Amino acid sequence: MRTPRVLPTLDAVDISDHVCHLLGRTDDVVDRSRAFVADGALHGDKVVIVGPAPRTRSEFAPLVLDPARLQGSLLSAVRREAAVADREGFRSLRVLHHVVPGPGADRSGGWLRSELDLEEFAADTGAMVVCAYSSADWALPVLQQIMCVHPHHVGSRPVSPAFRVYRTEQEGWTVTGTVDSDGAVTFRTILCTLLAHTPTVRLRCQTLEFFDAAGMSALADAARHLPDRKVVLEGTNETVRLAWKLSGFAVPDVPVVMAP
Repeated sequence: MRTPRVLPTLDAVDISDHVCHLLGRTDDVVDRSRAFVADGALHGDKVVIVGPAPRTRSEFAPLVLDPARLQGSLLSAVRREAAVADREGFRSLRVLHHVVPGPGADRSGGWLRSELDLEEFAADTGAMVVCAYSSADWALPVLQQIMCVHPHHVGSRPVSPAFRVYRTEQEGWTVTGTVDSDGAVTFRTILCTLLAHTPTVRLRCQTLEFFDAAGMSALADAARHLPDRKVVLEGTNETVRLAWKLSGFAVPDVPVVMAP
């Protein structure tokens, strides 16, 4: 079972981990990631680096994918590399993704779709994915959103999110923590992104503590965002179910199912 955890260093990255590595403004992604890349040879893993090619190719990357030059999506590219690694007899695939914002990246939300894809990819294939974000490139509110869709991160950080959404099974995701007014917009965006690709999103909520009014409104809005979509929450506690009912959301035109 995949569970969120804080890793002391990148040496602790394991099979199926999807790690958010937040770098300081002066940290160099290559220097801070050498152990993760070097451990590929130690454990028999194929290593792929996704990032600006001129900066990384001359360093230590056996294979560098430049996002600006990919034919197709990043998800398609890493899935191809995972299939090649399997045919070539590697134990697994290691992906170091140096995430650099493009024009308008803070507003477009394209990074969110990419991170959800990588989270699903890691969980379903056993690949190890480390996403490196520099605080010099990304605003603090965006970093807080980024953390919400990574079940693992390196080191103690002041931007740890109140909730996380991560993959737990072939057709389901887990929500853990509290969805309140601070995270409601991010939660709605995550759900809308998932619902755009599947008609029913299943959320395991055994470790969900609470939705406040803003969180419940975000859930309802996301479920109604597209036609013929539904959100199923499994394992909700009695407090969450009662609050949902008393808030007036338990009505037929809100396609949300809350199950104990």
